[in-house]
Amino acid sequence: MKFDVAIVGSGLAGLSVALHLAKTRKVAVISKKELLDGASNWAQGGIAAVLDSGDSHDQHISDTLIAGGGLCDEGATRFIIEHGREAIDWLIEQGVPFTRDDSAELGFHLTREGGHSQRRIIHAADATGHAVQVTLEEKVRSHPNITLLEHHYAIDVITTSKLGDQSPTPRCVGLYVQDVKTGKVHTVSAHHTVMATGGAGKVYLYTTNPDTATGDGIAMAWRAGCRVANMEFMQFHPTCLYHPYAKSFLITEAVRGEGGVLKLPAEAGNAAGTRFMQAHDERMELAPRDVVARAIDFEMKKRGLDYVELDISHQPPEFLKEHFPTIYAKCLELGIDITKQAIPVVPAVHFTCGGIVTDTTGRTDLPGLYAVGETAYTGLHGANRLASNSLLECLVVGKAAAQHIASQPEAEFRKLPSWDESRVSDADEEVVIAHNWDELRRFMWNYVGIVRTTKRLERAKHRIRLLKEEIDEYYANFRISNNLLELRNLVEVASLIVNSALSRRESRGLHFSRDYPDTLPKALATVLSPKRKK
Repeated sequence: MKFDVAIVGSGLAGLSVALHLAKTRKVAVISKKELLDGASNWAQGGIAAVLDSGDSHDQHISDTLIAGGGLCDEGATRFIIEHGREAIDWLIEQGVPFTRDDSAELGFHLTREGGHSQRRIIHAADATGHAVQVTLEEKVRSHPNITLLEHHYAIDVITTSKLGDQSPTPRCVGLYVQDVKTGKVHTVSAHHTVMATGGAGKVYLYTTNPDTATGDGIAMAWRAGCRVANMEFMQFHPTCLYHPYAKSFLITEAVRGEGGVLKLPAEAGNAAGTRFMQAHDERMELAPRDVVARAIDFEMKKRGLDYVELDISHQPPEFLKEHFPTIYAKCLELGIDITKQAIPVVPAVHFTCGGIVTDTTGRTDLPGLYAVGETAYTGLHGANRLASNSLLECLVVGKAAAQHIASQPEAEFRKLPSWDESRVSDADEEVVIAHNWDELRRFMWNYVGIVRTTKRLERAKHRIRLLKEEIDEYYANFRISNNLLELRNLVEVASLIVNSALSRRESRGLHFSRDYPDTLPKALATVLSPKRKK
């Protein structure tokens, strides 16, 4: 298969790159499930941008820098925020049905979330990601220059060094992709390859992420020689619905933005119904996510609780049904009426703030390879992502990457080798993969969670090394499956998270260490390089 551009991932980042390029380039969008199975489709809250004259770029930048714990790249932050209005205008042109408000300047309702000093979150009720994805999916499916490879799993990128080219600067010239349904591995030749594979939440036992979030792009880029940064900053969303029949269901930040309060549940005895955030931060429920998640974690451990409660029942029922229809319906289905009852919630892994090192056009260390969205590290999120900045980054950097790719001269396709399966056999024990997957996610949750210690991290590092040896041997001897590929990528990402966490001898943003509880005076990013193997 030959394409001008191969895009791995079908979230907002991947689809926006595809649509911006398809006017002039032949594009492939590779999705390991279907187009709507990524994290973008699950995004509830909205997109942060300066859309009102009472707001300003400087205020939005300031809020981002504060939430990011001093680790945001100011240049990248300014670039992304200053292009926010343009990105929203493009989505409106595409037909995204944002929630209207005729009294607002732009004509759309703006909400507020934790860490924001202004109402600047444009949204489509409480299912913004779905509204955006459905709109863009329709355009992608009907575009003659876009080829969709759904149920195809990217295995690894192909570089010129693998072709015997001894140039000191290798280049990405394509990738190997497995058809999940048939098991056949195809060679995809591409002048430019874009990683838009999302985050790595499935490396943890409890996450708000879909099953597709296995850190594939980060692992592939690392194996290809790209630097990775700030992987210790895994954002735990404070409020994931706690219910045995609700897997990974998020309660959006906007619930707290619209007046929701956190309380202790009946299990807390005499303290039941008491608000507790005032004991942790003066911003209370509107503090950034890292602060709120640690506060909930503290209260749960201190009192032996399984969950805390998020209560917004004091708002009018009509308001709740209009602004949070998805949450209202889901909770009601589970026997919780949010107009009368509090919602049981727990923290869960939500967003990967680090990733593949890129500039604001998505370029990585490997020429021909780009990374966009949650899989990339532009420097926007620093030590803690500000709510609703992620979809903004997808849009702005996605367009910038497309423009940079479009500006490059045409090139000849290289002849690429076929995938070699001559020395492998069918796996005899699939249960080994399932067992290793479960073990990895459990010890990552227990040892590399919201609060960390050096001893726990060292234990995790030791377990990862043993797992890695097992998986590498399995990969070398047996035919690949999507479960094996995901496990291989997850253990690579787990190693990056633990090594990053061990190298940070302070507490900052999402990384809190009991051994190093203070914040150092100078903020430095954690940058790992495969060339140095550190």
